[in-house]
Amino acid sequence: MRRLLGVITPLVIGLLSAGLVTAEPATAQPARTADTPPSLSAYYGQRLAWTPCKGGFQCAKLKVPLDYTKPSGKRIEIAVIKLPAKGAKRLGSVVINFGGPGGSGVDLLRGAAKVKFTAALRSRFDLVSFDPRGVGASTPVRCMPTQVADWYHSVDDTPDSKAEVRMYNYAQLRLAQACQANSGALLPFVGTPNAARDMDVLRAGLGESRMTYLGFSYGTLLGATYANLFPARVRAMVLDGAEDPTTTATEFGAGQQDGFGVAFESFARDCFKHKDCPFKKHTVTAVTKQMRALHDRTEKAPLVNTYDGRQATQAIVYTGLYSLLYDQRSWPALRQALGSAFKGDGTLLLQYADQYNERGPDATYANMMEAHAAIDCLDHPTWRRAVRQAKAISSGKAVASACDFWPVRSKTVNRAIHAKGAPPILVVGTLRDPATPYKWAKALASQLSSGVLLSFDGDGHTAYGTGSACVNTSVDRYLITRVPPRDGKMCPKI
Repeated sequence: MRRLLGVITPLVIGLLSAGLVTAEPATAQPARTADTPPSLSAYYGQRLAWTPCKGGFQCAKLKVPLDYTKPSGKRIEIAVIKLPAKGAKRLGSVVINFGGPGGSGVDLLRGAAKVKFTAALRSRFDLVSFDPRGVGASTPVRCMPTQVADWYHSVDDTPDSKAEVRMYNYAQLRLAQACQANSGALLPFVGTPNAARDMDVLRAGLGESRMTYLGFSYGTLLGATYANLFPARVRAMVLDGAEDPTTTATEFGAGQQDGFGVAFESFARDCFKHKDCPFKKHTVTAVTKQMRALHDRTEKAPLVNTYDGRQATQAIVYTGLYSLLYDQRSWPALRQALGSAFKGDGTLLLQYADQYNERGPDATYANMMEAHAAIDCLDHPTWRRAVRQAKAISSGKAVASACDFWPVRSKTVNRAIHAKGAPPILVVGTLRDPATPYKWAKALASQLSSGVLLSFDGDGHTAYGTGSACVNTSVDRYLITRVPPRDGKMCPKI
């Protein structure tokens, strides 16, 4: 999943428009490469000590330096999980990142390993995932207690008055201050380049001479960064639901607004085919009017919430709505939730927002939101904004993001990634992907020196494991044989 970045205007208002081949055999090779810096030898010399951790999975901890420029300094641990291959013709390990940033690979692999990944892939590879630094069980960034996080998520993120802008900006300031107060020493070191370096230590710890990788959403940026740093260490790499590394924070937010607008239009047109469609009239104009009425209603007062004592504010309602656009299989749930919302009940959308924000039944949050901010503010810095813009933010005339107040100044420059010298890298793009628009996949594939584009005429965020036999077979064949599909291949709608 790719998290929403920055302020999201209600997207539905004004955005609606009219059989595998034989692979190479596995070979035992030394995992440590000749160009490994001597100062990192202790890290690259690790072998993961796997222990059973329920459900057939195995877990381990990997030690990495907090600061790669000072490898003899403080160490942190990376939580790793593995589902061993079942087949007799095991090829090695495929490392998986599910996106975020801030998503727990450990938790997500537990939930997705046996449903998202094909039997063909699971028979040939150990499925391996991890919590990137700052995430989950890997020295996590921690900022806000539950009560403050509840308030943060409920703040109007479509401010249309100076008072609302000031409140929203204050919420972003509070997040930045809380992260500095509780995780200040960690914040400078959680960006994507360091996570990519951790991945190379993980590769060595797995006993692999080269990396086989499958990244979704933000995981495409992480994978492309790895390939750029270590092109000769890539065996095969799939980047599904791609980000364009050249996008600025502003461009990223605008791209997502467009993407979710396209996704909502596709949902609405499909909705017209079902008896439980909650739209009163099945025309684009009527849907726009009905959604505008919901926006205006939630602007004035929260919807009813029969689940607990929290308010189903406009921000909560729209977060729940957006979350159900990530997967076409969630559209029936979205029809039901919108039907309730139109009647004044926001309970279902609040519960879906909780799932998206990773708020558990015990009313505590995982650290995804906090880690997301910490990583994004290093990857997509906004502190270089002009002095005039900074003054507008402070006066309440312009909307800020947490990154405008972030305590760490990023040195990242958003530029194209070429990964020159890497073998073919397969980039997968879905035509109506809401969170990572298709144009980003085209952009990344064209930037990579060895990029190959596989397209899917589908809906939802990412393509592999969502029901397309064409996508699944193309990806599996490439990961197993290292032979990519034809550049520009289009998988049909299912």
